Amino acid sequence: MRRTLVALVCVIATGCGTATEPTEPTGPVTRITIAAAADLRFALDDLIAAYRADHPDVDIGATYGSSGNAYSQIENGAPFDLYFSADIDYPRRLEAAGLAAAGATRRYAVGRIVVWVRNDSPINVAALGLAAVTEPSVAKVSIANPEHAPYGRAAVAALRSTDLYGQVQPRLVLGENVSQALQFVESGAAEVGIIAYSLAVAPTVASQGRFTLIPADAHPPIEQGVVVLHRATDPAAATRFLDYVLGSASRPILERYGFVAPEG
Repeated sequence: MRRTLVALVCVIATGCGTATEPTEPTGPVTRITIAAAADLRFALDDLIAAYRADHPDVDIGATYGSSGNAYSQIENGAPFDLYFSADIDYPRRLEAAGLAAAGATRRYAVGRIVVWVRNDSPINVAALGLAAVTEPSVAKVSIANPEHAPYGRAAVAALRSTDLYGQVQPRLVLGENVSQALQFVESGAAEVGIIAYSLAVAPTVASQGRFTLIPADAHPPIEQGVVVLHRATDPAAATRFLDYVLGSASRPILERYGFVAPEG
């Protein structure tokens, strides 16, 4: 019963609508552990809840953070079954290190970034776009740490491509991941944030702020990849869940959060 309640709370908290309550499992429970990029927090929670509604015998837990930090944890033996990265290069590196099968990495989405402010901000992000970061009232601009967060690297690239980086660099505050970059603006520690579109449109965030999309050509594509790891306790179960995430039934959930389907 506890697992059923957890799944239902997850559905309500992420605002994904009415869900079918999973029945109690009648046999052994299969557990899948996931390391996931922070931009996936709301979308993957919805996907897990939807999957469990039809597979009550599968218990799925996700840990969210920066893709680079998750990569380092997996390199150092963290016991994850699946790794969803916001940068497809990280799972490919795990393949090269022998921690996943060669060629096993699969693309699941292309991400976007936005300029985000709180509802009480006087900054008109819709009119200013990325130039909002240069407004005189902006003392701090939050982004994810580009050292290990793909969304942070995309933010820096966008600022450089528009010749704004030099003006903004002294005022940047770096979140451990893109979720923390959002939290800095939510808390008032920064006036503007460059964050993942998928977070900006999440129901609990959309009601708190305003945003505008940064043009996709202002930064390299945020191509995201996922891989089943060699140390997965049940590779077949992990692959079945991954097939579901990549299937047509899940695409509307990913699109709801602004994830673009990869080409090819």
